[in-house]
Amino acid sequence: MIIKSATFTISATQPSNYPPEDLPEIAFAGRSNVGKSTLINKLVNRKHLVKTSSTPGRTQLLNFFNINDAFLFVDLPGYGYAKVPERVKKDWGKMIETYLSTRSTLKGVVLILDIRRTPQAEEHNFLAWLNTRGIPAVVVLTKADKLSKTNQKKQVQAIENALGLHPDQMICFSAKTRQGLDAVWQAVSYCLELPEKNGLPEKNGDLS
Repeated sequence: MIIKSATFTISATQPSNYPPEDLPEIAFAGRSNVGKSTLINKLVNRKHLVKTSSTPGRTQLLNFFNINDAFLFVDLPGYGYAKVPERVKKDWGKMIETYLSTRSTLKGVVLILDIRRTPQAEEHNFLAWLNTRGIPAVVVLTKADKLSKTNQKKQVQAIENALGLHPDQMICFSAKTRQGLDAVWQAVSYCLELPEKNGLPEKNGDLS
């Protein structure tokens, strides 16, 4: 994917703040501090399009980014950070669910997991929720460079068992080595139905 432009569009909390439904959108979801912002920056080849932070729970809005004037990336608030007050968690959950269930231009969701962590009920329920609504999901396992190839395979199997997925439905990704970057783009392109798509990758890139 050749990125000609990538710009911040708007931050929103409710449908009245969303940009017009003119372009297809891909949303990015995941727990706080799994590397969501880093993944988006790598995909669009920008260092600081999405602000990264070592402080979990910092993203508290739906952030829309225009890519090539052809589609939008939507950065959703991270979830699962224990220090966030319960009231705030409920507000975030409602905000995310409203977006996902009402946005007609949403073409898919990239669910980001830290490959070193075993998924919890939130991830399982989230994928099930997307499936019941017919929303394609791309599961990306970040920070793959933190593990050896052998341990990557072990973790993929553990995550597969926890989520009921096949290994081919998950993409191992490393911002440091760029492992999996092309596979993520191919899966995203498939969701967006971009002309350059060549079908789903046969391995480590299929949609769930």
